Amino acid sequence: MNKFFLLLLLSSISIGIYAKDDALIKQEKLIAKLLNYQVRHHISIKHSVTSLLKRYPEKVDAVLNTALAKYPNEYKQIIRGALRAEPALACDIITATMKAGVATSEEIVRIAIAAEPAYATEIVEIAAQHFPKQLDTIVRVAIVTEPFVSESVVDQTMKSYPDQMLDILSSAIKAIPDKVTNFVKNTLNLYPEEAEQVVTAAINASHPDQVSRIVDAAIKAGVDEESAITAAIATGFSREQIVKN
Repeated sequence: MNKFFLLLLLSSISIGIYAKDDALIKQEKLIAKLLNYQVRHHISIKHSVTSLLKRYPEKVDAVLNTALAKYPNEYKQIIRGALRAEPALACDIITATMKAGVATSEEIVRIAIAAEPAYATEIVEIAAQHFPKQLDTIVRVAIVTEPFVSESVVDQTMKSYPDQMLDILSSAIKAIPDKVTNFVKNTLNLYPEEAEQVVTAAINASHPDQVSRIVDAAIKAGVDEESAITAAIATGFSREQIVKN
């Protein structure tokens, strides 16, 4: 009797899975027909994706999977069209695009942030989840694409990945060296106990003539003056050079 109920349960689950898969296939076929119809009538793929998602925002996965499968070389326009329709679905849009494998993570991040800079932190977060080994590169691309949101992107990424804080800081400084003092202050506000490591990493990632600015930024962020100078000396500078610069 127990075996009978077990078989019945497994059969029910299988039927449910097949029914779900069948519904998804039908859904994607319908979306494909709609996309083909619009493209044949000289409506760009970007506008086609936008119109479909405005009408059916809950079908974001099906729309993007179909569009990217049929028009992989148009991924830039597909991303822009999707974000234009539903910017709040940025994470879903980035996930679907990355899973499709039509472009590098850096390129997808660049396109998405250029289209919707207000969602930059979310875009970086989801990209980092898919490509954790490329985190510092993803951050660099993001903040170069939209420097206005660079500090919030760096801060949020550091909070999410504390073990990679120094790599994120170094990457940010190399990407936008003019913001070195802000990056140092913000990092020390988040991780005051890592003061010496932060100063050392910042100096190593910067031009030599920035050393005094970095030390001053650290002191203003609450780091003991002698500790900040000692950290700078550890990178190869003399006390005289630090004070002189």
